[in-house]
Amino acid sequence: MRVSVLITVYNEGESVHALMDSLAAQTRAPDEIVIVDGGSTDDTVQRLQGYSTRMPLKLIVQHGANISTGRNRAAAESTGDLFAITDAGVALPPDWLEAISAPFFAPSPPDVVSGFFHAAPQSVFEVALGATTLPALSDIQPEQFLPSSRSVAVRRSAFERVGGYPEWLDYCEDLIFDLNLKEFAAFAFAPRADVAFRPRGSLHSFYTQYYRYARGDGKADLWRKRHAIRYITYLVGLPLIVWLGFGGVGWVGQAASLVMLIAGAIVYTARPYQRLGAVMRAYAPARRVTLAEWAWAVALVPVIRVVGDVAKMIGYPVGVMWRLKQSLQ
Repeated sequence: MRVSVLITVYNEGESVHALMDSLAAQTRAPDEIVIVDGGSTDDTVQRLQGYSTRMPLKLIVQHGANISTGRNRAAAESTGDLFAITDAGVALPPDWLEAISAPFFAPSPPDVVSGFFHAAPQSVFEVALGATTLPALSDIQPEQFLPSSRSVAVRRSAFERVGGYPEWLDYCEDLIFDLNLKEFAAFAFAPRADVAFRPRGSLHSFYTQYYRYARGDGKADLWRKRHAIRYITYLVGLPLIVWLGFGGVGWVGQAASLVMLIAGAIVYTARPYQRLGAVMRAYAPARRVTLAEWAWAVALVPVIRVVGDVAKMIGYPVGVMWRLKQSLQ
């Protein structure tokens, strides 16, 4: 079977070298690499063209293409029986393609192979963000895991059966793709196909990312229950706790308020703090982390959680309104 690597890029001049160099170093070379550029205004295309003599690269520029359109175009232009899909902003381990394609050659091959991804932070903020928002391998239940398109492989026949990625959706497109595949496809999990992903570098860019994710949830009508719980927690539960503490109901109310706040904070931050050590080691593998760095990372975790939740609560209804408007047209 021929294996085609599919990638979409847009203004990735600063990060594309890490991806392409890691592709060039694969233990199992791809039969072809098809990259669709969405009309970059930086030097992404020029940098990619420099690799055309080193690997079987087909580069297509399609101005205005979103992620889904780019991936679908890459699939249409490819010749492979298997699609190994990854993304800009990551670096691949040398055996990524070998690991993610191996299950297809087993006696009972799947239709889809889910890879994994881990944080590769370059600042203390990125350490805290990676620990807060990215799962550890120990968090994964393979039978329920929905792979990110940073690391996934799928048979061409399965890709075509679901019609590829949803081009009407600008974010969360890989979740809809996964859910469509889940209706009929057999999935396998390849934890060795673990790509390094750099988290967002600032609170503003993280807010924008999660706003867009939640807007995509609203457009695609995803995770109603999760979003409802978030609204109830912030708009009903938290005001109730504050009222118990400061509403003149006496020391019993104040004690209850304090206990609930402490319990909520522990539940809210427990898993990120459990992951923090591993992510910090990835950030500083060859030196001792200072006390100031640890303190800053610990302090950032609850801030990141709150900012992410606020971004989701603002973005989700925007997506819902878009969906309702579309249904009336």
